[in-house]
Amino acid sequence: MNCKSNLIRYIRVMVTPSSSPRFRFGIRFSLLARRWRRALDTHLARAGLTDATWVPLIHLEETGGGITQKALAALVGVDGSSLVRVIDILSRQGLVERRTDENDSRARLIHLTARGKRRVAEIRRELASVEARIMADLSDAEIDRMLGHFEAIDRRLTELQENPA
Repeated sequence: MNCKSNLIRYIRVMVTPSSSPRFRFGIRFSLLARRWRRALDTHLARAGLTDATWVPLIHLEETGGGITQKALAALVGVDGSSLVRVIDILSRQGLVERRTDENDSRARLIHLTARGKRRVAEIRRELASVEARIMADLSDAEIDRMLGHFEAIDRRLTELQENPA
């Protein structure tokens, strides 16, 4: 079956409520993602972290740091101006620093400090702990299959954002 016929089938299912997994998936996935995030936030709040602060730190570590505020905002999923306050807080805590871009003296890049890297390691340990409890009933193979499905959905979302109908 080609992509277009899958899309047509999906649209038919979506406009005809049923017990079809395709009909239930979007809402279920959205609600589950919110609950997941809330569980992580609650757990990390005990370690003195907020959603606004731990997510940018993780993204900085994953990118290797040295990225613009605009790029970091895109990764975090917030407006660049919203991220300014968070970067200021993280900077005051000694977790990140702004450095002049060697290639463009007008630009400032955000970097993790040594203290920030240690904090990210703590965050990752906390995340691993709560995620292990959440996924205790799933095998590594099941998780790996799910990740493959998430990647396929992510690719399709990217295509849809780049080429809206």
